[in-house]
Amino acid sequence: MDVRSVYESWCNEPSLDAATKAELLEIKNDPHEIEERFYRELEFGTAGLRGILGAGTNRMNIYVVRRATQGLADYMASVPGAKERGVCIAYDSRRYSDVFARQTACVLAGNGIKTYLFTTLHSVPQLSYAVRHLGCMAGVVITASHNPKQYNGYKVYWAYGGQVAPEQAAAIYEKIQAVKMFAAGSCDYDAAVADERIVLVGKEEDEAYYAATAGLLLNKDLVREHGGELPIVYTPLHGTGAVPVRELLGRVGLTNVTTVPEQAAPDGAFPTVKAPNPEDPDAFRLAIQLAEKVRARVCIATDPDADRLGIAVKTAKDEWITLTGNQIGCILLEHILFSLKKQDRLPENGVVIKSIVSTRLADAICEAYGVELENVMTGFRFIGEKVDEYQSSGEKTFLFGFEESFGFLVGGLARDKDAVCAAMFAA
Repeated sequence: MDVRSVYESWCNEPSLDAATKAELLEIKNDPHEIEERFYRELEFGTAGLRGILGAGTNRMNIYVVRRATQGLADYMASVPGAKERGVCIAYDSRRYSDVFARQTACVLAGNGIKTYLFTTLHSVPQLSYAVRHLGCMAGVVITASHNPKQYNGYKVYWAYGGQVAPEQAAAIYEKIQAVKMFAAGSCDYDAAVADERIVLVGKEEDEAYYAATAGLLLNKDLVREHGGELPIVYTPLHGTGAVPVRELLGRVGLTNVTTVPEQAAPDGAFPTVKAPNPEDPDAFRLAIQLAEKVRARVCIATDPDADRLGIAVKTAKDEWITLTGNQIGCILLEHILFSLKKQDRLPENGVVIKSIVSTRLADAICEAYGVELENVMTGFRFIGEKVDEYQSSGEKTFLFGFEESFGFLVGGLARDKDAVCAAMFAA
């Protein structure tokens, strides 16, 4: 690839917006920066696209997003019934997430694909649930998960509610590569909303998700009687969890929840943390300070797209520790199996699924309860695929899935990590 010629083709593109052109002209005498931005195109894989925000082929911007969406639209055109079933789109609190989501919707609708767009920030598990609830063929989430503030991304989900498989990702990528950078089809947003080529979704889907998720709670009486007594500090780390986590906890009776005020509002700059990652003990700094003031002994945190859950607890020695993903997974697993057995509801064909790199303590817990445990390859998509397989066939009853990288799923309403539901079970 002749980097300089690609750079110049961008600079001379008639459809380029003024801000992007100005950004490119600022680096005209910086060959290193030009090289870094244009030496390659962002690759599309099972996790979709992810990159630093900015102008260039190796950056996340509206042109890269439009082109990727055109590739997705072309792939869907080859799948019978896909255009009619449509795509649901959600986005997180990162910079330009709302812009990228709207651009995605306009390209899909411009290609004759039924499009559903959440009107406000929504989490990964809510999107995963909505894809199945609405009967869509695909879903898109604009997010870079727990990466630093410079990043954004584009994740594609399929009809089963989980991320696309490697073969699908490769096929979509092939379609993307066949699209010229500025050749994506599109449509006028307001016109598409007016004639319902783009359907705006929100409260109805939220209600369905909350009702179904609250129905998974195992000890309703316990929570109803004592939920107001347990002080909890929660931080959404400036992300999408703020609304659904608080709403769900409140609905089931966990009402003594204090949100870290400095981290409650959505903010793609993530000003209070180095990275909005609940795996990082430093992300709990403000939460623990607040917990000391309100006399809470537990803090919970979700990442920007609310698929990962982190927990900090105060020990019997009054020392704060952050739990590992393996520890959280095993605590939740023990709680679920113990509660089901006590209620005589533990199914004979129950199954727990974890990634192969996650702790073998889970094997011992499952063995103690006589429950089958399956190991799958690393990546929550493999857990989601198994959940879908067993729910479709009825061969096994999925109980719980987790991976050591702070991903947890109870009950299988979503097909990806669900920190909103996990927060309820943890509390």
